[in-house]
Amino acid sequence: MADSPSLMSYDAAQKLAAKYGIKPIKSQYVASADEAVRFSEGKPIALKGITPKAIHKSRNGLVSLNLYNEKMIRDSFSDLSKKLAKLKPFKILAQRMAASGTEIIIGGKVDPQFGKMLILGLGGIYVEAFRDFALRVCPITGRDAHSMISQLKSRSVVAPDKETERMLEDLLVRASKLFMGSNAAEMDFNPIIIHDAGYDAVDIRIMV
Repeated sequence: MADSPSLMSYDAAQKLAAKYGIKPIKSQYVASADEAVRFSEGKPIALKGITPKAIHKSRNGLVSLNLYNEKMIRDSFSDLSKKLAKLKPFKILAQRMAASGTEIIIGGKVDPQFGKMLILGLGGIYVEAFRDFALRVCPITGRDAHSMISQLKSRSVVAPDKETERMLEDLLVRASKLFMGSNAAEMDFNPIIIHDAGYDAVDIRIMV
């Protein structure tokens, strides 16, 4: 019998994404509030609890956003540590806050009939709320990526101009290559935040 898929560590997932040219937002595991404060360098950060016992961090209250001063960071670290004490093993991840923009999801799943498939849609809660997404069998080409974007009802929001559209097409092809070229059984980049300066891959989850 085949082993059940397991969650890849966040460090490993970031390295795998970077190998395929998908740049994660600046992140670092922190073992103390002092480390979290130093990581912030005076800029807003987020703190996230990482544990295999609560894969959906937001739903479990394990995400603190827009921590812009030392007191907020220390209070949040203390609060997260208390919640996570019941969910061992765990780590706390500090992340630079992303620029504001449009949240999308790029994901991958294995279909019993078609094999590895790539998904594109509005990210965060919206992928489930609006059911606005496109699916393609991997590997995909640039033409496939263009077709996926065109299929979205939210196309004008996700890719409001040609430059963003080309960037997103390239990102989709890279995600397809990652999914096909690794032992990933499932992956979620959710959200990826699209903004004027490019994109921020905020959250990465890969099952192997």
